[in-house]
Amino acid sequence: MKTGFRILHCLRAPVGGLFRHVCDLAAAQSRAGHEVAVVCADTGNALTDARLDALAGEISLGVHRVPMGRELGFGDARATRRVMALARSLDIDVLHGHGAKGGAYARLAARLLRVRGTAPVCIYTPHGGSLHFDPATRKGRILFALEKRLERMTDGIIFESAYSSARYAALIGPSQTTVRVVANGVGPADFDVVTLDGDATDLLFIGELRTLKGVDVLLDAMAAVAVTRPVTATIVGDGPDAEAFKDQARRLGLSDRVRFPGARPARDAFKMGQTLIIPSRAESFPYIVLEAGAAKKPLITTRVGGIPEIVGNSGTAMLEPGDVAALTAALFDALAAPEAGRARATALCERIASRFSVAGMTDAVLDVYRAAAAQRQAGGRTGQRRLRLSA
Repeated sequence: MKTGFRILHCLRAPVGGLFRHVCDLAAAQSRAGHEVAVVCADTGNALTDARLDALAGEISLGVHRVPMGRELGFGDARATRRVMALARSLDIDVLHGHGAKGGAYARLAARLLRVRGTAPVCIYTPHGGSLHFDPATRKGRILFALEKRLERMTDGIIFESAYSSARYAALIGPSQTTVRVVANGVGPADFDVVTLDGDATDLLFIGELRTLKGVDVLLDAMAAVAVTRPVTATIVGDGPDAEAFKDQARRLGLSDRVRFPGARPARDAFKMGQTLIIPSRAESFPYIVLEAGAAKKPLITTRVGGIPEIVGNSGTAMLEPGDVAALTAALFDALAAPEAGRARATALCERIASRFSVAGMTDAVLDVYRAAAAQRQAGGRTGQRRLRLSA
């Protein structure tokens, strides 16, 4: 008799913290004795493909690619059918959707499978996703209406932060299904010491290059600091606003002070700058804060999303988003007193080590699966196969 789950994780774009979460969770579930698969969109990115290949070597049911568009469109129906066919061929017990698109495909596929007589448990983790949209806009209203309808097909929702849980309730309404907050976690390797490169810059940004991440605010603050003292920065990442940020750096006279090396793994990027700046206008529960904290990187961040839940009382500098003057002052402080930044980084590292682990995250997610599976079994739906419950 089998005691483990057969799990399919569904996500659209294998990038950023969402991808890190799925990789860590899938690998840890596999080590715990479960059979795991991942389905995502094609990337065309060599670095991401290498990470997917590495993940495929750690999970028994493989990594599968399905065309998935970023925007709503006719291709979504095809993607849903392909996810459903994959789940059926793999005899999946748990369909776990990540992000707005991955969550939609997983829930719609689970619904189709139930119509056909099987009963996979369906779990959804938003990872921010549609929760970042403005409810006053037409797109926001459409997405939130879709989220409300999709919840009816959901056996459990896992939020990575209390912030996301509260925002979901405010935008979509109180959930009618099982809800659990399970924080993201980091592993032992994240606590390895980082040695700076010889040409490391004063400041460092790591993330997707789009306006939501506040790179424009960082550049404006740098320009204000540069009036009275030298300051350098490395901006690591890629994204839709990369060229706009490079143009802004040129306009501000920062071309010889700011470098844009493209996307790099976070651990490699940590070597390239001393103080990490996270000037985001919105976040959910960003891995980069966990990773930087574990690596004892001095950190300046904004007070958005679940970041206060991570940093707690560690003394880490948190600013209001979009406030150039506040960030300028914080940069002056960081440059003038680097030892204070290192002390705060040590306090944050201790907090993360005691609260945010991959092992704890995985155990909690599996508990959600068990609870949802037990609830579905208790419903006694005619003609649906019983789920294999893990011990």
